[in-house]
Amino acid sequence: MINIDNSYDLLVYLKNQDLIDVNLEYWWPNDNEFEILIGAILTQNTKWVNVEKSLDNLRELNLLSLEALSTAHLETLIIAITPSGFKNQKSVRLIQLAKNILEEYNSFENFCEKTTRSWLLEQKGIGPETADAIICYSCRQEYMVVDSYTNRLLKRFGYEFESYDELQDWLVYGINENYDKIAELYGYEISLNKLYARFHGKIIEFMKRNPKG
Repeated sequence: MINIDNSYDLLVYLKNQDLIDVNLEYWWPNDNEFEILIGAILTQNTKWVNVEKSLDNLRELNLLSLEALSTAHLETLIIAITPSGFKNQKSVRLIQLAKNILEEYNSFENFCEKTTRSWLLEQKGIGPETADAIICYSCRQEYMVVDSYTNRLLKRFGYEFESYDELQDWLVYGINENYDKIAELYGYEISLNKLYARFHGKIIEFMKRNPKG
């Protein structure tokens, strides 16, 4: 392993390995903002392939909208998302989240524009990682997602963090301190939101290809 002094060094190291298709702007395996919101919750404690099965079921039932989800029959929803696991718990939470978004923001578009991380963290079943995934990939706001892959990778370089927030701060600080170099690194102007999304994606793809190290 090379020496990594900050998160910008890590970004450069990962970018040089062509981990993400350049045509995938945000890396997330789905580019539908509402489906990303639902997928971010369904993917808790399961693999994405299982989430895709659940999303297919929801699509067939026309349940992929706030209005439809907020009034969904619980048993129907439970059956639809069974592939994702924790079906009873996730079903209740999805229905309640849809209701809360409609009550607070009136529409999904308004939610994406105006929601905050703190509001998301108040919702049942949404922790820091899920909140940041929603706000980064679904709402296109400037948040860096941190997960177990990130923590494991940084340990390889000798970094250990006491909390999610501490690790997230380390990643964000290195990028912001070196932001003037980012356009040169990418060869074009890239938004901070898209940069965080692709950085997170690079970490995950690297760890999938290099599970031991």
